[in-house]
Formats: sequence, C-alpha cells, structure tokens
Amino acid sequence: MCQTENTPSSSTPNKQDMVEVGQVNGTNGRPAAASANQQRNPYAPRYADFLSNVCNFKIIESTLREGEQFANAFFDRPTKIAIAKALDAFGVEYIELTSPAASEQSRLDCEAICKLGLKAKILTHIRCHMDDARIAVETGVDGVDVVIGTSSFLREFSHGKDMAYITKTAIEVINFVKSKGIEVRFSSEDSFRSDLVDLLSIYQTVDKIGVNRVGIADTVGCANPRQVYDLVRTLRGVVSCDIEIHLHNDTGMAIANAYTALEAGATHIDTSVLGIGERVGITPLGGLVACLYAANPEYVKSKYNLPMLREIENLVAEAVEVSVPFMNPITGYCAFTHKAGIHAKAILNNPSTYEILKPEDFGLTRYVSIGHRLTGWNAVKSRVEQLQLVLTDDQIKDATAKIKELADVRTQSMEDVDTVLRVYHSGIVSGELEVGDSHQFDKLLKKHRDSSLPRPELTNGANTNGTATPTRA
Repeated sequence: MCQTENTPSSSTPNKQDMVEVGQVNGTNGRPAAASANQQRNPYAPRYADFLSNVCNFKIIESTLREGEQFANAFFDRPTKIAIAKALDAFGVEYIELTSPAASEQSRLDCEAICKLGLKAKILTHIRCHMDDARIAVETGVDGVDVVIGTSSFLREFSHGKDMAYITKTAIEVINFVKSKGIEVRFSSEDSFRSDLVDLLSIYQTVDKIGVNRVGIADTVGCANPRQVYDLVRTLRGVVSCDIEIHLHNDTGMAIANAYTALEAGATHIDTSVLGIGERVGITPLGGLVACLYAANPEYVKSKYNLPMLREIENLVAEAVEVSVPFMNPITGYCAFTHKAGIHAKAILNNPSTYEILKPEDFGLTRYVSIGHRLTGWNAVKSRVEQLQLVLTDDQIKDATAKIKELADVRTQSMEDVDTVLRVYHSGIVSGELEVGDSHQFDKLLKKHRDSSLPRPELTNGANTNGTATPTRA
C-alpha cells in the first residue's frame, strides 16, 4: 500500500545458552498501488491515510547536534567524522550538526564534515539570530535549521521576545539564508505548549517567503499521538512546504509520535542514534526504522543499509560510554531471542509467527534459548539436528525432561545442554540407556563429569611437565 519510491518533496554476551535457527503517498495526494502481500500487513498504511508519508519520508539524523546534548557526550573531531561517515553509509538523507556559533571547535568541525563529500546533506542548527546565521552559511553547509521558542514559558523565561519580534527576525534570517542558495527550515520550540493561532500565523508567514521546511518540536516530550496527529494535520492544511518534527522522549512516546506525524503528513523526522540527547533524548534512529520497516519492509530496505545499524549503535554507544540496551529494537541482546517453548516451536516452523522484523535483513540472527525450565522439545530437537545426533522424538522428549530438571536448579549453558544431549545419545547407541530410565541417565552424566575432571596429580603438586608445583598448607 506504500510507494516504493520517494516522491520528491518541495525541497530537494556470547550467546552460549542459545540455539541458532536456521503510502499512500506524500504531499501530492496521489494514490499508490498495493501488493497483495502488503494488503495482508496489518501494520501497513491504509488507503484512508491520504496524507500519509509513512512510505515517503526523510530522516534528519541529529546525533551530532542533539546527541551532543546527551549527559555523557563529548565528540572530538575524529569521532564526529566516524559517526558522520557511518550515518552516510547507512543512508540517512540529512546529518545535522551543532551550531558553529556554539564554539570555535564546533565551527571547525562543521567545516571539516562539510568537506567530506558525503551523500547526505549537511545541516546545522542555529538560533533565530542573524549573527548565528552569518557564521553558519560560511561553513559550507547545505542547509540551516533555524529555531526559536514560541511557548509562553520560553518567551517569558528564555529569550523574552514577543511574537511580533519573533516573526520579524524569522523573516530576516530566512531571507538571508535563502539568498545564499541553501536550504532553510524554520522551527518553533516547545510547539505543543504554544498558542495554536501564534503557531499557524508564523508558519504561514515563513511558508509564503519560501522556507523549505517548517518544524514542530515537542521540546519537553509532553505530546501524545493524538495531539501530534491533530497539529501536523492542521499544519498540513495551511502550508505547502515540507514539515519536520522533532520529538523528545520524556514520556516514552517519541517513536509512536514520529510514526503518527508521518501518518498526518509530516515529511521529515529528526532522530539520534540510540535516541541520545537532552535529558532522555529524542526519537531513536533504530526504533524508528523498526517501526517503519514493519509498515513496509521493502521500502525501508531500499532506502537504508540496514546491516549498518548495529555498527552505528555500537560506535555511538562506545563514544558516550553506555551499553546498547538489552531491549533495544533490532540490535538489543534479546531482540531476536526466543525462550518460551510455545514460541520456539512456532519460530522453528515459521519465524513470522513471532517476528515482525526479519533479523537477516539487519545482518543479524535469531536464537532459541533452550537451557532453561521453559524449554520445549521442539527447540531441543533443533539442537539435536545441529549436533548431527540421531534420536527419535520420544528420545528427544526424554532428554528434554532432563534438561528441564537440571534447569530447575540453575540455567544450563549451551555447553551443558550439548553434554546432556551427547551423553544421552551415546547411552542410547551403546544400549546402556532406555527411554524413561532417569536413574541410569544420571549415572551416565556423573560418569562423564568424573571423567572430565582434571587428574589429582596434575592439580596437586605437579604441573603438566611433571615438575613439582607448590601447594598451600
């Protein structure tokens, strides 16, 4: 139900205990054809979403701007360049950098990244101030993102300016940036706590003078999807330019709000790697990609180099000294791990039963965890086949019962599970063991463990070369 082309817009631990298992349209309103497969996808956009850009969007990746506001972040130039190159290789359309007016080093870093010749357009984010704009346009950026607070909170307690001043200054700055032949976006700050009449008035004004994009910012993360949909859809009806949205994650709504914004007609989404940014950050790149992939896998695969995602997240995680969260979409340690027996059986038969994302599309592998009390015999059977052991289903069920019994004491590592299966198989083949003879199985396991223990003479007074070694009294 989505277009597979991006319609032009107005701006141009080592898992030892696991088993490996094998839009409608953009702003132009044209309907798009749907394949039968996509029609069956409950996550795909509906025909009723005539303004939806779920399959016609661009990502403005702000790790090197918003991400620098993360508590742990300090990016030196080599790190910034490495992140910029990785994001470019992934395929983001825009990379946003800290304002060159912030510091001399920020200016020099901005110039250096602009000279890399990346495919992504390079943007910088500035205050709605002529001095900032003059510095920005001299760095070689492809576009300037202008922002100023419009809520009563920020107008009173931050910059202290009224809407007449904001409008006058915005016009001045936008016209200046446009005169340099580069893109310009105007965004309100704290949009969802701003007066709607004020917002629509200034957005209409800057749209008429030719701004490439207008931006909505949920600066404090207070918005919910319904509020986002209503504001974006209202704005879509009064401006002809593109619409960008910047969403903070204070209430955990950033990904949902970003998707909803696209449904309502937004065209550009701000993200950062792992969602890092001021306070708890903004829409995470990986989480948004996961959400959009669920809507139209083929479209997202055609846009982005998905196997790069893990590399980018590891790069940024190391730079800011955090770990990739275990529950992180796609790249988290548990993202494609299946444990419950009922899940494991279905996954082994058809991964789509419990996976909306295909790990292989992201260069990853699914795992079925089997060394625990919840394991099922179908998962154990898969491991038996991987070990090239020949056992009947009844024998596998018998071995599974022993694994569950042992796992009631402690979780079994993959090595533990393999030992159980090999000892069981050996006992069956030799005729020492029959199905259901748990007592004999215990004897065989004990015999194996005893034979695997180091000989006393090698651990008490002699080393492997036969020379004496000191012992403690």
